[in-house]
Amino acid sequence: MANWCNNIVTFEGDSEKLKSINILFQQMREKEKAEECGQLPDFVKGDVYFFDIIQEDENESIFQYGTKWTPNIKAIQQIADHFGVEFIHEYEELGFLIYGRAIYTNGTLTEYDLEDEDFDKYEFNEEECTYTFADDIYQSEFEILEILLEDKINEKIA
Repeated sequence: MANWCNNIVTFEGDSEKLKSINILFQQMREKEKAEECGQLPDFVKGDVYFFDIIQEDENESIFQYGTKWTPNIKAIQQIADHFGVEFIHEYEELGFLIYGRAIYTNGTLTEYDLEDEDFDKYEFNEEECTYTFADDIYQSEFEILEILLEDKINEKIA
């Protein structure tokens, strides 16, 4: 049984191109329901399929979906290239210590991923169901992971 990687992708670009992407994802969502299996657009080469696609607002090109084990950054890049748009792709699968963000702009893909040692920087307190990081207490490990990822992004940019 697969571990599920949670993905959120935000496409950015010309509104007509974004409408075409919205139609593509709607078609994949409908086809998945009908066939009861993951989907890839016909023009995408790869084997990391989209499952359970959700679009919160029909007027925006932000999609949530699942993939098995790993994010499908290359598939998203092929979709972006096909339509001539950019994207920000956020993903996490904590069973395999995957947490990151991919940014595709001006034809350049930049990936920011937490490393195994980043996950060792905080601790879970079972009794209180809280997390300790940098002498602070957090209710969610996602708050900490986002801080760690933002720090990593700022280090690379600097």
